[in-house]
Amino acid sequence: MTTLSVRRPARTSARRLPPPFVLGAFVVAGLILLLVVAGQWLTPDDPATQDLLNSGSGPGGGHLLGTDSLGRDTLSQAIAGARSSVLGPVLVALGTVLVGATLGVLAGYRGGAVDAVVNRFADLMYALPGLLVIIVLVGVVHGGYWFSVLVFTLLSVPAEIRLCRSATMVQARLPYIDAARTLGLSSGRIMLRHLVPNILPTMIATLLLDFVAALIGLSGLSYLGLGAPPGTPDWGALLQDGQSLLSDNPWLSLVPGALIVLTATSVTLIGDWMYDRFAERGEQR
Repeated sequence: MTTLSVRRPARTSARRLPPPFVLGAFVVAGLILLLVVAGQWLTPDDPATQDLLNSGSGPGGGHLLGTDSLGRDTLSQAIAGARSSVLGPVLVALGTVLVGATLGVLAGYRGGAVDAVVNRFADLMYALPGLLVIIVLVGVVHGGYWFSVLVFTLLSVPAEIRLCRSATMVQARLPYIDAARTLGLSSGRIMLRHLVPNILPTMIATLLLDFVAALIGLSGLSYLGLGAPPGTPDWGALLQDGQSLLSDNPWLSLVPGALIVLTATSVTLIGDWMYDRFAERGEQR
């Protein structure tokens, strides 16, 4: 009697690699991260050095991308602006996921009064026009950039609560949660060791999307003069500075605008790919 064996095709390294456009997104994100971490050593000139006799000029004269209205090097300003432009959105995304996921998992698993209170809080925050509230609060309080980061985080929490709550409610009905309860595991351990790993794809996807939304929102506030303090290199502020110099030096607006678009696009692509990968691994378990 002959036994037939079916050999599973071996996973090749090429199959494990992300698609080319996702690899490109990782490269772009890595370069942006390099600017954030080491930008102060990569600037060709001191971004704060002014040359009023050479203000608003185009490329040339030792300035690869020209100068701004105060004669500061455009390329150095864009490189130095990566830190303030990216650090704030990172803190918004981390704070949103930390608070929103905690409340969402707690509400979805506990239910009852806890779920009702958390839901009312989310509904109340959802009823507020987010961007308008930020503009009014920052404009009235004059809180500056970090106050904007705090308000942006609070207004982003409700979406995270609802997504994590919904994902938790789906997982809480599955047999493995009943088995964990039968074994006598505490609620905290069930939520931390079993529920959270299974809703991780949702958390990662929303983390990166929250970063993109905060990047655009905080850059918009800096463009309006309500974000980064005056004189601080920031992509949104550079966009505003370059508006009056488009005919003299369009690079002053094109460079920070392109950096915002490239950063947002690359992080979105990475988030979609990571969500698919984590979801695929979850299905194979």
